Amino acid sequence: MSVPSDVSVRPDLSLSEVERHILNTLRNIRFGALEIVIHDSRVVQIEKSEKTRFDVKGKPLTESIS
Repeated sequence: MSVPSDVSVRPDLSLSEVERHILNTLRNIRFGALEIVIHDSRVVQIEKSEKTRFDVKGKPLTESIS
């Protein structure tokens, strides 16, 4: 999933600190996962797991895998 930097999710309201953190993390992750932990309808933790993928020659990939 790609998140453009000029996306306005809620143009009428400013984003919360949690929303800004989630969007920033999504913009900067290449390969991996973002897990959002919620308790009682509130975000209490955000975990990012990022992976480095290599091609058959052992070089880090610079483009996304299609």
